Amino acid sequence: MSANNSIAINTGVVSTTTKLLPRVQYEHMVAGVAGGVAPTLILHPFDLVKIRLAVNDGQLAVRPRYDGLVNTVATIVRQEGVTGLYRGVTPNCVGAGAAWGLYFLFYNTIKSHMTAARGSDASGGGLGAGRHMLAAAMAGCVTTTLTNPIWVVKTQMCLQYGTVTPAGLPTAQPSNGMLNVLTNIYRREGVVGLYRGYLPGILNVSHGALQFMAYEELKRFYTEYYELSANEKLDTGAYLCCAALSKLFAVTITYPQQLLRARLQDQHSSYKGLLDVIKRTWRYEGVRGYYKGLLPNLIKVTPACALTFVVYEHSINFLLNK
Repeated sequence: MSANNSIAINTGVVSTTTKLLPRVQYEHMVAGVAGGVAPTLILHPFDLVKIRLAVNDGQLAVRPRYDGLVNTVATIVRQEGVTGLYRGVTPNCVGAGAAWGLYFLFYNTIKSHMTAARGSDASGGGLGAGRHMLAAAMAGCVTTTLTNPIWVVKTQMCLQYGTVTPAGLPTAQPSNGMLNVLTNIYRREGVVGLYRGYLPGILNVSHGALQFMAYEELKRFYTEYYELSANEKLDTGAYLCCAALSKLFAVTITYPQQLLRARLQDQHSSYKGLLDVIKRTWRYEGVRGYYKGLLPNLIKVTPACALTFVVYEHSINFLLNK
């Protein structure tokens, strides 16, 4: 075969791939949104408890004092009712859907370019751990930049505390909706207010990079161990185990970054920046202060992540087959 023919064939392959790419991106985004919203809606109370424990630094009298997971849940229900456990659920679902949808969209797009550049198969099976981490980190940076305002709104809605009468009974408190909170933040602080906690959010990109790297490597190990093809669909149990283990691995390493981000986004605090949060947390709470809320976070994010990846994997297989 001549060199000219070879070039023509290669150009045709790239052209076909480029034409097919938007359809694949769209399917990954839809599957990611579906995978993000479902577990977030179910497990939101754990997320709220994690946030309240994370900002519970003992330096402000405006918020209730919490002592552990069970006490936090009991206090919230006593002071705010059961609905208090669902404060911020709307921006949480919107944020989770947007974040997972965009993340899978960008992650798979970047992987597609990497595999095309290396000449490996389209599934990404030819990429090593380093390239999976790089693709996840790049996708995380873009996703964090686009969704940070939603997470600021969610955090501040989760920190709308109910007021209590002298008898210890909760009083009625009007709920500030997502759009109202977003507008108020913009009026008070401008665009800067919508990007509170952005720096630790960018630093937390390492969380997604570690998680996706571990997930891809666990799937690769599973397929090789059972001698399956790289494109073969795994069973639900395999997806659950790979997702849960990868999440536990990433959370344990990167949780302090999430805590710092939550404290910066807290409307009741007056931290001057990331370095100030780090110093004051160390001064008043020590090392343990960086891991406040870790247990409810693990209880929430591990099954949530497992469900997200299971829903995503089955959704994307369905969409691609259709």
